[in-house]
Amino acid sequence: MQYKKVCVESFGYELPETIITSLSLEERLAPIYEKFNLSCGRLEMMTGIRERRFWNDGITPSQASIKAAEKAISKSGIKKEDIGCLLHTSVSRDFLEPATATVVHDSLGLPSTATIFDISNACLGFVNGMVTLANMIELGQIKAGIVVGCESSKRLIDTTINKLLEDPNTTKDKLKLAFATLTLGSGAVAAVLTRSSMSQDSHRLLGGVTRAASQHNGLCRIKADTYFFDPSTLPEMHTDSRKLLKNGAKLAPETWESTKQELGWKNSDIDRFFTHQVSAVHSRLLFKTLGLDDAKDFPTVQYLGNVGSVSLPISMAIGIDQDCLNPGDKVAMLGIGSGLVCLMLGLEW
Repeated sequence: MQYKKVCVESFGYELPETIITSLSLEERLAPIYEKFNLSCGRLEMMTGIRERRFWNDGITPSQASIKAAEKAISKSGIKKEDIGCLLHTSVSRDFLEPATATVVHDSLGLPSTATIFDISNACLGFVNGMVTLANMIELGQIKAGIVVGCESSKRLIDTTINKLLEDPNTTKDKLKLAFATLTLGSGAVAAVLTRSSMSQDSHRLLGGVTRAASQHNGLCRIKADTYFFDPSTLPEMHTDSRKLLKNGAKLAPETWESTKQELGWKNSDIDRFFTHQVSAVHSRLLFKTLGLDDAKDFPTVQYLGNVGSVSLPISMAIGIDQDCLNPGDKVAMLGIGSGLVCLMLGLEW
């Protein structure tokens, strides 16, 4: 895919105030650790994640999404009446029905003519949303749109820890399958995309490539189809981290080579990378496998954890706030999600 008329105008993000350390999660698992003679500190040692954040109880995905969206719209300078599409793209959602996008749309006061719906694709949802908006802009269907998402990990982590503690038959294998859940964090982010003729700064979205290895769709599963308000269903996530890492490392190079061919890039051309960050180990393997300079990465996983679908865009939003991009920089967004699906995009800042 290639774009000639699409710009990424602005980002906005919201972070929870409550910080939860990896050590504090392990302390809650003390009986399990003692049973298997494991020492605290292994979670941070194995993932590089020092801490992550939780929303306060009662904060819904839509509420945090609305705050991030208001920031993005304000920064963009785009009038709300010019926004022709809103997409809510996270795994976390307020309800099974209606779309969480309807709540965000109503609270933002966007026009009734705007197209609104949810997109869900594990950790790729947000970048899928960017592509969907870009397609609509390129085709002339809308002048501007906003993609937004919020991940909330507290219930999932609490459920995982409680089930491990309550299960008299907990094994090391069960702990391994639950380990990836403990890396999750929370956050919200939004991005406004516009037609290039409306853009103030001309941060051009150039295009990208997607590739799938869907035969590996069983490596990461959340069993219950649940939503934020439902107290009767307790979400439980099982992840085969080793196989996910192994097969993701095969899919990423294929996608990256095709992306470079699509955009006419070489590795040395890229000035900055923003990636979906699962752990520091995953990030190092990704850059090594693709032959990339990890000094051009912008890591946030150490203090945000794995923030699911908003991991990549929230890292980019923070990076922009810290002035890590200069006009004319070539920027690569490297996304990969369970399923397995990979989506990589290129921008000229």
